[in-house]
Amino acid sequence: MFNEGGYWTKVQGGELQQRVVAENHPTSPRAPVPYCTRSQYIAYLDASGQEVARVHQYLLPDGNLGASGRPDPKQVMQNGVLYMGEVNVSD
Repeated sequence: MFNEGGYWTKVQGGELQQRVVAENHPTSPRAPVPYCTRSQYIAYLDASGQEVARVHQYLLPDGNLGASGRPDPKQVMQNGVLYMGEVNVSD
């Protein structure tokens, strides 16, 4: 649903804005990422400021995304319905 909706592409193209809603630094020692990586939950906002998706990502010290190199979707709002995936709050 997240990929079909093109949310990540819309963020990259500036059609959606991002807002950090939670951040852990340093990340959990169990996370497979380099030292000084930030574990972030990011809200994607439409032009009216409404949240349309929420993702988790590892922001590496060099500014790139870790793990798969893409955000991991956790919530998507479509047609007034909130769809939720797994949320692991220990990241």
